[in-house]
Amino acid sequence: MFSLLAIVCGVALYFLPAIIAHHRQHVSSGAIFLMNLLLGWSIIGWIVCFAWACSGDTRQKVVILPPAYRR
Repeated sequence: MFSLLAIVCGVALYFLPAIIAHHRQHVSSGAIFLMNLLLGWSIIGWIVCFAWACSGDTRQKVVILPPAYRR
């Protein structure tokens, strides 16, 4: 049981940059996931993915109000 928990925690830690990018709705979340999958095994690749996921390129939500609510 402990080994299963350790594996799940390890996988979650490995994909932490991809999880952060998805949660932040990063514009390049797919590319971050792919780079994390392929290069995350190296410490430098994981750090680059983590920094990229934490950068400020997130999707903007645009809300269009009907004319009755505009001032």
